[in-house]
Amino acid sequence: MHILITGAAGMIGRKLTARLVEDKSLNGEPIEALTLIDVVAPQRPDKFTGKVEAAAADIADPNAVRAAVAGRPDVVFHLAGVVSAEAELDFEKGMRVNLNGSRTLFEAVRAVGDGYKPRLVFSSSIAVFGAPFPSAIADDFFLTPLTSYGTQKAMVELLLSDYTRRGFIDGIGIRLPSIVVRPGRPNKAASGFFSSIIREPLAGEEALLPVEDSVLHWHASPRAAVGFLIRAAGLGAAKLGPRINLTMPGVCCTVGEQIAALRRIAGDKVVARIRRAPDPLVARIVAGWPSRFDPSRAVALGFRAEASFDDIIHIHIADELGGKIAA
Repeated sequence: MHILITGAAGMIGRKLTARLVEDKSLNGEPIEALTLIDVVAPQRPDKFTGKVEAAAADIADPNAVRAAVAGRPDVVFHLAGVVSAEAELDFEKGMRVNLNGSRTLFEAVRAVGDGYKPRLVFSSSIAVFGAPFPSAIADDFFLTPLTSYGTQKAMVELLLSDYTRRGFIDGIGIRLPSIVVRPGRPNKAASGFFSSIIREPLAGEEALLPVEDSVLHWHASPRAAVGFLIRAAGLGAAKLGPRINLTMPGVCCTVGEQIAALRRIAGDKVVARIRRAPDPLVARIVAGWPSRFDPSRAVALGFRAEASFDDIIHIHIADELGGKIAA
C-alpha cells in the first residue's frame, strides 16, 4: 500500500506517520511506500523499511501536487491547511491554502484518470457550523460558519462530496474537535489556548487564558485524532452512505472544567501558572463555534474518543512528558 499525507510536518501529520510506521499496515495491507509533503519538508520516519518520499511542497501548487500523486497512492490523508486565527487574519492565505489547495489536490487526483480513485480522508472542523445552535448538533445540522476558516472547510466538504459522487475520489471528511493537549509550541490557531492552559503549566511555564471560564467546547486528544483518521481510511463506502462528512466524538467541557481537571491531576501550584489575559479577537472567534454535538452516527461507525478531560490530560502526560509533571 502507498500512502500520501499532506501536512505531514504538522503535529497530527507527524503522529499519524509514526502510528502508520508502528502498525506497518493499513486496512490489513502492508504499507510499502509513504509520500509526505508539507510547506516545510517532513522528517523521514525512522524504522520504516519501505520507500519514503518527503518533500517541501505548496499544496496550492499544481505541479508539486501532481508530482505527489503521480505514484498513485492508495490512501490520501489531506491534513494540510492554514489554522483558524491565521485564516481569519489573512483572508488571501486561507483561501489559497485551505480552499484552492484542496481543489488542486482533488484535481490532481482526477487528472490521473485510468480508473484511479483513492480513499481520501479530509480533516475538516467543527467550525463549519454556525449559530444559532441547537442543544446538541447532529451531522445534518446546516452549515453556516462564522469564520473564514470554517467557510473554507465547509466549501471543501462540498467539493469532497461532489468529487466522490462523480467517482473521481472515494472521500470521507471528519470534523475534528479541538485537539488537545497539543505538544510543542503554540501555533496561530484561535483554539490554541485550550492546549496551552494545560501544556505550559504542566511543563512549569506560565500560560495565558484569553477567554472566560464559562466558554464551552468540544475536545479530543492527539491520540484520538490519529485513531479517527485510521478508522476513516478503513470505513467502506457502503457503511458510510452518501453523507460522507461526519462529526467526530469528543469531550464537552468548559474552560473552568478543564482547569478543575488540571487541579485534580497536578494540584494548585500548577494551576496557579495560568494567567488571565483577555483577547477580544480570540473571544469573538471562539464565541462563533459550536460546543456540544451528537456524534451518535460516528460512534455507531466505530469512532472513539476519551471519556473525560482527565483522560485527555493523562494521555498528554504519558505521551509527551514521560509520565512526569514539572515541580
